[in-house]
Amino acid sequence: MTVDTLFAITFPMTVPFWALMVFAPAWSITHRIISSPWIILPPLAVYLVLAIPRLPALWEVVSRPDLDLITAFFGQRDGAAILWAHVIAFDLFIARWMYLDSRERGIHPLLMGPLLAFTLLLSPMGLLIHMTIRTIVGAPRNAPAAALAEKHETRSGS
Repeated sequence: MTVDTLFAITFPMTVPFWALMVFAPAWSITHRIISSPWIILPPLAVYLVLAIPRLPALWEVVSRPDLDLITAFFGQRDGAAILWAHVIAFDLFIARWMYLDSRERGIHPLLMGPLLAFTLLLSPMGLLIHMTIRTIVGAPRNAPAAALAEKHETRSGS
């Protein structure tokens, strides 16, 4: 497959997972599918197909970060496609964690749906918003009593 083809298929391969989290969050099949960390395999496979042939150059970029070197590598078509596959895989990984965490904490799907859609576009900001919400909401609904007591003791300074 060409770099252009691999780039073009990277995001569409993840759309079903995003759609399940955003539009069918309470469906038991959604939870079963999203619970698997292997849902990020499709974009990771694209990443590997693109990155392995460029591994020496990629290693140089990531092992000695330099803005000019990074710009030169990722400014090329194959470099940009590698970066895109990396971003898509990790955006989905972050969204998967947010989805599972929100279900454990009882954060309403009507709040999480738009937040996950936002995370799809700007994942660092979506993650920051989720971290803020989870701090406000507190411990998961099914957290063991001992963990809750320990959390309370830590907060009260005992």
